[in-house]
Amino acid sequence: MKNITLGFSPCPNDTFIFDALVNKKIDTGDLDFNIVLEDVETLNEMALKNSLDVTKISYGVLPLVLKDYILLNSGGALGTGVGPLLISKYDTPIDDIHHCTIAIPGEYTTAHMLFALAFPNARNKIFLRYNEIEDYVLNSPSQETSNMENQHTGAVDPKMLRLGVIIHENRFTYHLKGLKKISDLGEFWESETGYPIPLGGIVAKRTLDTGLQRTMDDLIKQSIQYAFSNYPYLPEFVKNNSQEMEETVMRKHIDLYVNDFSVQLGDDGKNAVREFLQIYESINPLYKKTVNEIFV
Repeated sequence: MKNITLGFSPCPNDTFIFDALVNKKIDTGDLDFNIVLEDVETLNEMALKNSLDVTKISYGVLPLVLKDYILLNSGGALGTGVGPLLISKYDTPIDDIHHCTIAIPGEYTTAHMLFALAFPNARNKIFLRYNEIEDYVLNSPSQETSNMENQHTGAVDPKMLRLGVIIHENRFTYHLKGLKKISDLGEFWESETGYPIPLGGIVAKRTLDTGLQRTMDDLIKQSIQYAFSNYPYLPEFVKNNSQEMEETVMRKHIDLYVNDFSVQLGDDGKNAVREFLQIYESINPLYKKTVNEIFV
């Protein structure tokens, strides 16, 4: 047996995609998998260290790992209407955002890249785990405190205000906590580029044999097709890793992030990735691309 270290997140979209593969519901031949279940920013950091054979990453870190990894066609998350959301405790004018402190779910996430593209002058950022961001925003100072300390009336001083960029299941639940959507960063990307949003992809080490890279790509595709053939049934692997999420939210998560682009990037998906890389280069002038081949 050949062991492959395989990293993906415990979120329902990833466990739905990989369930049949890692639990041997499809024939994986002589391959066996050592699974690493971590949030995507931890996986990004592991990819920067070239730690895993095959792993989920944010597209935001792809330019920095392309020297060591090549992108697979299957298993990723692209689409329309699936982007990160910028949220606040209060109604916040767009012109005030560059004064606020923004919580972002990781320096190397696609969410950070999209936020930087939409709000290039907003530089007061902190990086938190994605599931800590709503509470951070909720702990913004009250209007009364802000008004008293800053001699403002009727609005919170934007320099004291905390905003957050949310991803994953928080898209479906933020409003239940009284939080407000300020901007849909995915809509901004789509309006600027005309392409679907590249959120996360699956990469394989370049040092792996090309045949093994392609085998992994095909097995992931088969795993997704198996999952869809049994949907809306949710495997125990999905439910056990979903952090007590309600099944309706799990299905919303899967419906939003697992789609035809997950099965196969296709020309539209590949063009979206190329556009993403070009924009990354344009807003990071010190970045130097070291490889030309992006896809398996």
